Amino acid sequence: MNTFRLITGIPGPSGFGSASTAEQVTEGIDATNLTAIITGGASGIGLETARVLALHKAHVVIAARNMEAANQAKQLILKDNDTARIDVMKLDLSSIKSIKAFADNFNALNIPLNILINNAGVMFCPFQLSEDGIEMQFATNHLGHFYVTNLLLDKMKDTAKATGIEGRIVNLSSVAHLHTYGGGIRFDNINDQRSYSDKKAYGQSKLANILHASELSRRLQVVLVLLFSSRLFYKWKT
Repeated sequence: MNTFRLITGIPGPSGFGSASTAEQVTEGIDATNLTAIITGGASGIGLETARVLALHKAHVVIAARNMEAANQAKQLILKDNDTARIDVMKLDLSSIKSIKAFADNFNALNIPLNILINNAGVMFCPFQLSEDGIEMQFATNHLGHFYVTNLLLDKMKDTAKATGIEGRIVNLSSVAHLHTYGGGIRFDNINDQRSYSDKKAYGQSKLANILHASELSRRLQVVLVLLFSSRLFYKWKT
């Protein structure tokens, strides 16, 4: 989407633009058989995504650091949609320990996972390190989502095989990915406080989100091709 369309809201080739609402985009969709995890689903874009997916009968799991806010979001959705299927689970994306616990707890539920929406994030915060010693914006916005995605990927693959419904992983980014440090991501200098810029650090985390999504797409397309080929071979042999 170019800047003019972004500002004016003029629809693009899809028929939707920046002025389109989530309800307009999802009109006519029946998500009864889908389960979605939304990180940061307690507020902002995440909350609206949770509300609309629940409106279309998806089972929504709000993964959030602030459980009080997450439960308030759940009640807000239920107030207007008393049949909504909403669960809340603790997830602090700046903590490797919390991410591992979240994935273990979700997998223990033994429910399917069709959609993972990596939405949560921090923005323009002063320099600080996560509990694992990583610059906070990069730790939360990218590494946390990278790790939780890896931990849930087998669950998503198993769900796709069992149901025949292709899964979706959505990484939220922004135009800020264009405004990063020179050369893009400073992999060898993530924690340098002396040259830290809150805006450029945010930009590099958003660029990492895009690169992660691109590589996931490439790798998972290969998996789908191999799976399809193996099924054809099995049918031919039998």
